Amino acid sequence: MQWSLLRPVGLAPAALVLTTMAASAEGGKSAGPSEFLLVTQIVLLIAVGRGLGEIMQRIGQPSVIGELLAGIILGPSLFGWIWPEAQATIFPKTPEQKAMLDGIAQVGILLLLLLTGMETDLKLVRKVGKAAIAISIAGILVPFACGFALGAFLPDALLPKPEQRLVASLFMGTALSISSVKIVAVVVREMNFMRRNVGQIIVATAVIDDTIGWIIIAVIFSLASQGTLDVASVAKAVLGTLAFLAVSFTIGRRLVFHLIRWANDNLVSTAAVITVILLLMGVMALITHAIGVHTVLGAFVAGILVGESPILTRQIDERLRGLISSFFMPVFFGLAGLSADLSVLRDPGLLMLTGLLVVIASVGKFGGAFVGGTLGGLSTGESLALASGMNARGSTEVIIATIGLSIGVLSQNLFTMIVTMAIVTTMAMPPMLRAALAKLPMNKDEKDRLEREEFEKRGFVANLERPLLAVDESVNATFASHIMGLIAGMRGLPITVLHIGKRAKDQEKIRDEEESHEAVVKKAAETVSAHGDGDAGSVDVVTRARRAELGETIADEARKGFDLLVVGVDKVAASKDRFDRKIEDIAAKFEGPLAIAAAKGKHLKQPMPEGLNILVPVSGSSVSRRGAEVAVALTQAGSGSMRVIYVATTRDKGAQRGASRGLSQEAGILKDASDLAARYDVDITTTLRVNRAPEAAILREIDTTDVDLVVMGVDRIQADHLSFGGVADAVLRQSKVSVLLVSSGEARRAPSEKD
Repeated sequence: MQWSLLRPVGLAPAALVLTTMAASAEGGKSAGPSEFLLVTQIVLLIAVGRGLGEIMQRIGQPSVIGELLAGIILGPSLFGWIWPEAQATIFPKTPEQKAMLDGIAQVGILLLLLLTGMETDLKLVRKVGKAAIAISIAGILVPFACGFALGAFLPDALLPKPEQRLVASLFMGTALSISSVKIVAVVVREMNFMRRNVGQIIVATAVIDDTIGWIIIAVIFSLASQGTLDVASVAKAVLGTLAFLAVSFTIGRRLVFHLIRWANDNLVSTAAVITVILLLMGVMALITHAIGVHTVLGAFVAGILVGESPILTRQIDERLRGLISSFFMPVFFGLAGLSADLSVLRDPGLLMLTGLLVVIASVGKFGGAFVGGTLGGLSTGESLALASGMNARGSTEVIIATIGLSIGVLSQNLFTMIVTMAIVTTMAMPPMLRAALAKLPMNKDEKDRLEREEFEKRGFVANLERPLLAVDESVNATFASHIMGLIAGMRGLPITVLHIGKRAKDQEKIRDEEESHEAVVKKAAETVSAHGDGDAGSVDVVTRARRAELGETIADEARKGFDLLVVGVDKVAASKDRFDRKIEDIAAKFEGPLAIAAAKGKHLKQPMPEGLNILVPVSGSSVSRRGAEVAVALTQAGSGSMRVIYVATTRDKGAQRGASRGLSQEAGILKDASDLAARYDVDITTTLRVNRAPEAAILREIDTTDVDLVVMGVDRIQADHLSFGGVADAVLRQSKVSVLLVSSGEARRAPSEKD
């Protein structure tokens, strides 16, 4: 265990010695800026920073602490104290060389704020908004007042511009009042408290703190650039900031979504979406700079909008986070550590002031958050947990301090004091928060909510993000569009409608068909809204026409990250137990979950029914549960009913003899379906049929009840053609009512492979 703990930094000393020797040789050759030195600096900061970050995580601390300590170790605080010549050679203070690393660090600040914004959950803020806002205001005012008062009494020697004491005091107040969303969220998530009531309030409060803090910093930046309290310039910055935020969260939200979607669907270059995200970040940062506030606000807001985009796939998200976490974070925080010279704390006066800063920051934030929690209706235990979590400054504090140093508001010594305070408060927060959260009990309402959320987390429909609808000109296409609109309307999912009918020469006719399908989807979504569920107003529909052969068209669409394909075409089944060739071509090119609609009976005359009376066959398998989830969503979306049937065959009965105490197999399966429906407030009727072939029992149930749609969860069966098994095939062919087959997402395997 000891060796495994030390291994992450085992390369750091060797890297340090080798690069020191190489850098010394390079330094003797050139007096100007050196690319070799830049690469050496980056290698050292990443190697030592990531190594120490790994150790910090293993002992329960955030990795950012290790990255900060790496800069302190490589800077004048330790390396420069032990071997000043080598430290000065690797990290020279020449303006040209320093500017090269500073440029990377400045990009790192923007990317860090982009990442912070992407991690901001606005739905969470809205959910606990009132309490979080009240707590946040109290949690900001108290430490802000303490920091402002401290700034007013700081010795002139600690201020780079004593005549701008007001700006410095405002900066100190802001620095002491902001918490680190990233670190707070990491600790709360590690303790599995992210979905607990108090965990949501803690994270939401930190988000509000961060947002208010960056707006204040933007105003102070404008104030500092003027040098005096210019009411006109401050008013311009405030009004410009408010206008920027208003436009961003209205028009900007839609624009970002459409840009990311367009890039994902139309650009074929590698990492096209990431390119668009970075361009959005840069443009919004330039806009905030143009209105007189700091670029970090634009990057932060860009991150929020990007994080809310439903087209941001997990793969893109992970790539972007990986780049920022592995490269820019250790470089930026390492550079911040390099700028902090802890050797100045050998001065008893500065050491005492630093200790006072830590005490004031901790007491002010802890006390303000505790009072805010109490006023917000939290219990004493919840208020203690809140206050403990909000006391971490971490990365946010370092970014603010770096900005203050760069614009001349903070002196080098004051910067070092603030970085020291950030490290101390951040290291103290995790054990304090863990101790406070561990003592909080869970009430019944919270327990029920968590169970439902955990259930939804494993569900199929609840995790849909981007469905694709493939249709032609048939009545069945209209029925499939209606079904897809109901599902999309429940959660406001963006829908792409792909017209795969005949490639008519008349473009106007194609356009009319596309508009028709789009109208059906939107009308179904409006039906959901009329029943009081979903968010139909946010359903976005894009239509596209087939431009190539069917297989090639589906293959092109499949690469765009769709997680469900719903097919509605004129002919579904062919002869000899085979699907129509068009269906088979589609299934062969799409390996994800597939839903095939077949309109029958009254739906041929009325493909957009006001309600659906659904029959769901269940077997206890995961795929039949998926079908039940879709049926529950359709029932919840509009008026109608839902029946569940389970057929217990003789073989099932024999398997039951080995069961121990508890419910029998069939009762357990039906209860599972009932629990699923109950979680979404859907009333169902359950039916058990014994010793009958499943397909015969299902068809019998169709004939003797008023159902008009059968929803079946099915598995793709290994064969030389598309097959869902004999039961599904019999129901599809012999049913007098409409059928919706919902298949598993596994890729169809070659016939030569074995199960």
